[in-house]
Amino acid sequence: MSAKYPIIAVTGSSGAGTTATSVAFRKIFQQLNISAAELEGDSFHRYTRPEMDTEIRKARDQGRHISYFGPEANDFGLLEKSFADYGKQGSGEARKYLHTYDEAMPYKQIPGTFTPWEALPTQTDMLFYEGLHGGVVTKEYDVAQYVDLLVGVVPIVNLEWIQKLVRDTNERGHSREAVMDSVVRSMDDYINYITPQFSLTHINFQRVPTIDTSNPFSAKAIPSLDESFVVIHFRGLDHIDFPYLLAMLQGSFISNVNTLVVPGGKMGLAMELIMAPLVQRLLEKKKTV
Repeated sequence: MSAKYPIIAVTGSSGAGTTATSVAFRKIFQQLNISAAELEGDSFHRYTRPEMDTEIRKARDQGRHISYFGPEANDFGLLEKSFADYGKQGSGEARKYLHTYDEAMPYKQIPGTFTPWEALPTQTDMLFYEGLHGGVVTKEYDVAQYVDLLVGVVPIVNLEWIQKLVRDTNERGHSREAVMDSVVRSMDDYINYITPQFSLTHINFQRVPTIDTSNPFSAKAIPSLDESFVVIHFRGLDHIDFPYLLAMLQGSFISNVNTLVVPGGKMGLAMELIMAPLVQRLLEKKKTV
């Protein structure tokens, strides 16, 4: 952790809803006039999409699995170094993984490839990461130790699968069968490298649908926010103003110690109300260094 160069990480699996959380943070940065450098978790993949397809086939022939959730397909060492370097010097490099044709066209590349590494902007106030492994810890690497505010986005697993299925088939052109195969192939890595992060987060946002999602692979659409509740759990944070949050978020209630439940339609507002003061404290602490 670094008071001078703080790091915020939003972590969650593909399709979990980390992008919505990132939107809330960017609004906060704009409101507080904060200049944030950004790192995308997918930029730390080891392979392009064609290369990953080859590795998947190799692994299947050898009777094993490889997935984007695990260390074989991601450079945890480089991610740890990127966080450590920014925490010490406020500098580093970033690139993009181009998922779709729309993303790839401006770079005159094909989807599933990387842009070149480029230097992060200079004189930024903090680093913002969104991706799969912002709080990952293994025997060799400890990424979480460098994060000043770690936020988990973790819908219940059936909803997560629905979001992934709908997104990957509609936006990324994958077949339903390919997405289902990806879910099965990824399960070991999901259990070992994704879920443990949510015991280290400062805040978890868990969306729970209030409609039947018992067979996620037959779903045609993602349950709406209004068809959900969001369970928000706090860990190791002082000065969370629960009475204020209950007053501002109509229909919310306390379900357990350090756990707030809000109607799904108010998730964005809840994120802004909760996280804006936390970001402000990081900024104030930075100014005292």
